[in-house]
Amino acid sequence: FSDITIERRTDVSHAPSARDAAIAYCQGSPLRNEIEARGPDMLERATELAAAAIAKRHGDGAVEGKIQAFVVSAMA
Repeated sequence: FSDITIERRTDVSHAPSARDAAIAYCQGSPLRNEIEARGPDMLERATELAAAAIAKRHGDGAVEGKIQAFVVSAMA
């Protein structure tokens, strides 16, 4: 590979509620596969537990948090 670049991108993620944030994290990320591997009913249970933990820390209203990603480009 040549012309390799790695760029870190940072932003702030917003969700209208603790439950929406939990759904995004538990059901809309690669973590979902790890949760589902632990049992057929674990996805909903993990989502509910995550929503409760987020609400306990940040309240039931809108939440936001820092996010980041690394964008890697390379020419073959």
